[in-house]
Amino acid sequence: MNLDLIEIRKYLHRNPELSGQEKNTSTYIVKMLKQFSPKVIITEIGGFGIAAIFDSRRPGMTIMFRAELDALPITESNIFSYKSKVEGISHKCGHDGHITILLGLAERIKRENFKGRIILLFQPAEETSKGAKRVVEDTKFKLLKPDYIFALHNLPGFTKGTIIQRKGIYTSTSIGIIIKLKGETSHAGHPENGNNPASAMTKIINEFNNLPQNIQDFAMITIIYAKLGEIAFGTSAGKAVIMATFRSHTKNTLEIMQKKAISLVKEKAEKQNLDYEIEWVEYFPEIVNDDECVDIIKKSAENIDNKIKFIKQPFSWTDDFSYFTQKIKGAFFGLGSGKDHRQLHNSDYDFPDEIISDGINIFIEIIKEIYRRQ
Repeated sequence: MNLDLIEIRKYLHRNPELSGQEKNTSTYIVKMLKQFSPKVIITEIGGFGIAAIFDSRRPGMTIMFRAELDALPITESNIFSYKSKVEGISHKCGHDGHITILLGLAERIKRENFKGRIILLFQPAEETSKGAKRVVEDTKFKLLKPDYIFALHNLPGFTKGTIIQRKGIYTSTSIGIIIKLKGETSHAGHPENGNNPASAMTKIINEFNNLPQNIQDFAMITIIYAKLGEIAFGTSAGKAVIMATFRSHTKNTLEIMQKKAISLVKEKAEKQNLDYEIEWVEYFPEIVNDDECVDIIKKSAENIDNKIKFIKQPFSWTDDFSYFTQKIKGAFFGLGSGKDHRQLHNSDYDFPDEIISDGINIFIEIIKEIYRRQ
């Protein structure tokens, strides 16, 4: 049968689920995959992850392709007919499109005459960095033993269908920080009787914004959340929370930033007699592309007359595909979504259906190119 890939993508878009909660999405994908009779469908890998194994029963490499399942906690502002049905949650990173590409790939694999094994991996919880790590640590995944792994991500700002590539480091590494400051509440009319952390909180935020300027390599700190006290006009605040994301191109630079941040928070808190806690969360290692795999992608794009663009610097965003490339020979690449397309994580972003076929075609050609080299 021929899948209606656009309708599948729209169904997924209407029914988004957050990281770690992708149960219905997983069930739907399994239903779709069964139409193409993979040798086995493994479920509940690292959460709601799925691996569909297509085995030719002929000698050859095991090639894995990965897509993500999760959506984001963003209220959709689009008004089209297939807009998200779930309040406050929507597919604003295009994972609905990535899933659709892998389902289209499953349909093509069923028709093609391949050697070896093809594994389609649908990974949960990419947005929180927990998914890939849990998948690679899952015993069920360890038994798959792929020779290669590839993944793509749609990228606004580039011509539709263009393959965006880079050898070595492709995306940044990042980590989140949660800072809790604790002083003492008092009457708002007598703030001198308490210890309001507002001053320390403001100084930490301001100095975080300046901290990257003293680091030679790429470094960025983004304040993502801050809260002081409670909504009580008669009370001077006694606690504060600051959350920020640190990112750089290498783990070494990230660790330098972390050490500077710890020292800064300690100094400001102790100067004001505040208790403080620091928690590090959502660590994303940098993605490092394997040179051979980059060459395979480049040759595959040339084989099917796809435009390919090599970027000079790694992207500043992150993806937990890095946990796979730490253990498996692989590469990550971009697929242009359109030069003027709305950016990822914007409330009105929507995956462009026109590039679904581009994603399927490049994955198919990667398989063929690898088999030509055996």
